[in-house]
Amino acid sequence: MSRARFEVIIGLEVHAELKTQTKIFCSCPTAFGAAPNSQTCPICLGLPGVLPVLNQRVVEFAIKTGLALNCPIAPFSKFDRKNYYYPDLPKNYQISQYDLPICGRGWLDIEIEGAKKRVGITRVHMEEDAGKLVHQGETIGQAEYSMVDYNRTGVPLIEIVSEPDLRTPDEARAYMEALKAILEYLDVSDCRMEQGSLRCDANISLRPVGSQKLGTKTEIKNLNSFRSLQRALEFEIRRQAELLEEGESIIQETRSWDEGKAVTTSLRSKEEAHDYRYFPDPDLTPLVIDRQWVEEIRASLPELPEARRRRFELEYQLPPYDAQILTNSRATADYFEACAREFRDYKAISNWIMGELTRLLNAEGLELAQSRVTPPRLVEMLKLMAAGVISSKLAKTVFEEMFATGKPAPAIVEEKGLVQITDESALEQLIDSILTAHPQVVQDVRNGKEKAMAFLVGQAMKQTRGKASPDIVNRLLREKISG
Repeated sequence: MSRARFEVIIGLEVHAELKTQTKIFCSCPTAFGAAPNSQTCPICLGLPGVLPVLNQRVVEFAIKTGLALNCPIAPFSKFDRKNYYYPDLPKNYQISQYDLPICGRGWLDIEIEGAKKRVGITRVHMEEDAGKLVHQGETIGQAEYSMVDYNRTGVPLIEIVSEPDLRTPDEARAYMEALKAILEYLDVSDCRMEQGSLRCDANISLRPVGSQKLGTKTEIKNLNSFRSLQRALEFEIRRQAELLEEGESIIQETRSWDEGKAVTTSLRSKEEAHDYRYFPDPDLTPLVIDRQWVEEIRASLPELPEARRRRFELEYQLPPYDAQILTNSRATADYFEACAREFRDYKAISNWIMGELTRLLNAEGLELAQSRVTPPRLVEMLKLMAAGVISSKLAKTVFEEMFATGKPAPAIVEEKGLVQITDESALEQLIDSILTAHPQVVQDVRNGKEKAMAFLVGQAMKQTRGKASPDIVNRLLREKISG
């Protein structure tokens, strides 16, 4: 099989739950994790005789997102009924937007291996979420039965539809990561993918290289992690390429991703727009948006990830890699700047955030907001290092204790007796004994073997339990060996 014969065409439909206190058309709360079916009312359950009322904050968040994605905001839009039957949809229709969405065509720039790429945005529209099926089995196909939780029904969503501009799973992942960062910066969604508040459907097709005609596409539903998105697309590319190589046709269908088996499986035939019998919702008036309100929202937009990345490179003189990593998350960027206001070694701050802090957070499965090492605590430790009180090696020990207990660095240093040894007379005696004990290693250093020097430094650090100043040890060793 030669995948080089085919060009991959990918488009994503991203669904983001909005960070509102109440649902899109009723006053039910949107908090995650409540007891099943405890956050419902006659409106979101679609009982007879009730009318929906639009949540203004939903409209505001949709406009914010559209402006951040360079979309024009429609002065006139409307809501439609998308009709289909599924057990998690109590009304047998979903209130969405079809031909007149709130946001029109825009774009999002991504970067892959240093190269910029512009991905078109087809539209951004508002809709209500469906409920949640809880399958009693490993997958929907293997479940003995399913239960329905309607708490999520009516939770406000925005759907962001891309143009079919993506060509690789790596590009799709980069697009999804960039979109997530923008939504977090705007504070319109918590983007907790593990809770389903950010998920996407991926449309993918293959066509012969050089052809302008699009191939038959399949849709992979409800991918809720970057890893799943990338792996599902990689599998589907292989599957479709093998079928085409064998002269078979691709069936237009909806497929699901089995994370455990790392395969996509057929779910149902793919619906077309006319299958949903869209028509304007008679219970909701068209939405007329005042231009002044749009401009007020535009003026309130925060600094977005790309602009913040450029500023971090210029203002803090950080390498592009550091600036990219730090600004991918608003929480991380805010953490860095809180430290930078109190300590001017910006590269040191960056190193500790990207290194030890991230390592420990990942090991414990924690968010940055849950870290006991607050920006003032990290700055305290960095100042101890800068003053020569603790070495970089001791600092790792101190940091781990700070992370585990929340204690300040000075208290830990005092409790554990971790103050760095900088007394040169004391270190000289130690170094003299090391040199006397290892004459051959000393000769190796004189012959230019740097590994031999590392051994001598290691002996000094071992005998002082890491407390000796590495800089002073290195200097004294070189002076004595060369003298």
